[in-house]
Formats: sequence, C-alpha cells, structure tokens
Amino acid sequence: PEEPREAEEPRSARDPDGAGKRKRAPRPLDRYALHYLCVTDLAGQSWCEQQAVFGMEEPRPPAPETAALLDTGKSIHLARELEVHDLVKIPTTSREDSWAIKILNLLSVIPVLQAGGHVRELPVFGVIEGVFVSGIIDELRYNTKGELELNELKTRSRPFMPGEAQRKKDHFQVSLYKYIFDTMVQGQLKPDVFTNYIHLRPEQPLGCQLRKHAQKIGFMITSFGDLLELMHLNLMFSDIPGIDCLKIEYSHQESSVPLGTEVVPYEEATVKEKAQYYLAYWKGQREARGVDIEEAWKCQSCSYSEICDWRKKRAKGLEKRSGPKKSK
Repeated sequence: PEEPREAEEPRSARDPDGAGKRKRAPRPLDRYALHYLCVTDLAGQSWCEQQAVFGMEEPRPPAPETAALLDTGKSIHLARELEVHDLVKIPTTSREDSWAIKILNLLSVIPVLQAGGHVRELPVFGVIEGVFVSGIIDELRYNTKGELELNELKTRSRPFMPGEAQRKKDHFQVSLYKYIFDTMVQGQLKPDVFTNYIHLRPEQPLGCQLRKHAQKIGFMITSFGDLLELMHLNLMFSDIPGIDCLKIEYSHQESSVPLGTEVVPYEEATVKEKAQYYLAYWKGQREARGVDIEEAWKCQSCSYSEICDWRKKRAKGLEKRSGPKKSK
C-alpha cells in the first residue's frame, strides 16, 4: 500500500496578467493541492477515473468489507516486511525529514540487491510526463534464473482469482513500478527532481534522530541536499539491473490460501501511452471520464454512485437508445 500523500497550499487560479482577462481553471494537480501522484492513483484511474476524482474531492471511508480487506492486506505486508528487517520509528520535524526516511530506505536496500538478496517495501520515485510519481514495490528478489523479479501481493475477499477488469488494473500498477524502478537504476533520478517538482529544500538541515539513524547504516549526512547527492550517486553506480519479471500473487483474505500467481507481460510503449492518457487529466488537458456502459457493473459497489453525473448521463443515453417502453 502507498503511504499517505502530503498536500501543499492551493495555488490561486487568478490570471496573473491582471483583471479583464478570462480566468483559467486550475489544473486538477493544483486544484487538489498535490505535490505528486502515487502509482496507485494512476492504477485507480484504470478502474474508474471518475471514482478516483471523487476520492480527491470528497474522501470517504471504505465500505466495511473493503476496510477489512485493506487491514488484512496491511497486516500481511507488515508481517512479510518484518521477515526481512526490523522497523525503526524515527521522529521527523520537516517535510525534508519525511522524504529523507523514504530515500534512506531506498539506499539501505541497494547493497542487498547488489549482493543478490531480496527486499520488501522498496520506495520508487520518478517523473512521468512532467509529473512526479511515487510508489512502493512489495518485493524484489532474484529467481533461480538470476532474473530480478518483482512480486506484488493482492489479498481478495472472495476465494477465486479476479476478473479481467481487476487484473487489468493490477497489471498496470506493477508495470508502472517496473518503469519507474528501471529509470532509477539507469541514473535518471536527479537530485533537482525533488526540489523542482515537490518543492523540497536541499539546504534544509536534517533532524538529529534522522542523522543518527543515517550514520548507523553508513551514511554521514547533514542536509537534505547531501542525501539527494548520495542517492543519485549510489543509484548511478549500483550496477543493479532493471526488473526482468513481473508477478502478482493473489491470496484469499480469510484463509490466507494462495489463489494463484500471474506473470505479467511488460510492454513499455503501452505503459507510457496509458500513463500519458491518465496524467493528461491531472495536467488539465482533458476532462475526467467514468466507465463505459460495458463496465457499468462497477457502479454497484461504488460509494459515489448516487452523486455521479457521468453515471446518470450514461443511463439516460442508454434509455434514449432503447426507446420508450411499450405498453401491453
């Protein structure tokens, strides 16, 4: 699961050139005061973009069944993470401290991957189509062929494999993880990405407890900028390969019985095309879309169905095409 997102102060939609000119609507990124997007945000758009937008405008607690599923999934993820390493709580005093913890988590697993080991809960960062995107990979390990393999765990309330629509969403999610990870280990994650896109201050001193933790794992740093430079150099000279294989493991929530594992084919051109389309909404280049008529069944479990104009318009359009009901 992705970590909670930060929010920034909303930017004014007023035309900076002065009065008398038509006001331009702010981009959704600015309207919802977002520094960045999560991989799960984009994956959610592949299920229903309108639902993802409602989630930003009017966040609601998940249905009890969904909440139980999420809690179970978090518990399983935590248990698996503890198999690999202990968790250390570090107090933070600034936004830079919070991001420094994520970057230190990334730096701490580089030597593990270099030594052929496996890691869990690996943070990834990158810029796609001019938008900063963040995510957390469940697990990376080398298989018996020596290939670097990504494994994503999904828990399900029902004891069978998901349908095509859910698999499509999950496939896109893990494909995005690979795309971002590969750009990182190719040295494309530059220090200025964090300052230019999410407005972090390189000169900001890091908290005392954070500096002590960094020293324990072998990094002598004072400021956030020091850490960014270390991250860039370590990734650029790590010799870690790109991800070779993508797998999704489905497990039954109640019984923990494995339901099956899918190997996900990766096509970079398709991933980039989909990401470009979904990001176009956040950049204000198009309006949000709901599901097509063929997937209207998704609306039955959506907590926003009663306020969804997209759903109402589609229903009216279907009635018009069907024509008036004939009386007997």
